[in-house]
Amino acid sequence: MYQIDEILKFVGNHTGCALDEVHETSDIVNDLGCDGDDFGELIDKFSKDYKVDISSYRWYFHHAEEGNNFGGSIFRPPNERVERIPVTPGMLFGFANTGKWEMQYPEHKLPKRRYDIIINQLLLVGFLCFAIYKCASK
Repeated sequence: MYQIDEILKFVGNHTGCALDEVHETSDIVNDLGCDGDDFGELIDKFSKDYKVDISSYRWYFHHAEEGNNFGGSIFRPPNERVERIPVTPGMLFGFANTGKWEMQYPEHKLPKRRYDIIINQLLLVGFLCFAIYKCASK
């Protein structure tokens, strides 16, 4: 059985926050500033360290993606299609003791393809073609 102090220390260490800033009810994204890839890494490490099955974990309910998403201005990314559900150290404490990510997500539907990413890839290919053309025409 894990203790809440262990989880608070884990979250504090991973977010870089002082232990007196991390509380059982702290929203890890909004209160502690851990978002994007950092949040994903926190959950992965949490899963390994505390042996929690996160197969039912849906990232887009809890945090944004890392970096700029130009295609996201035309087609909303998954995290903007659902209402965000905050994750707190208290919730992690419960999941650690059950060994399972026990979150009931609301009914939702995402598109089969990430059109925002396709647009980003097309922009990148277009930029590379333009750069190659400019370099070759010198």
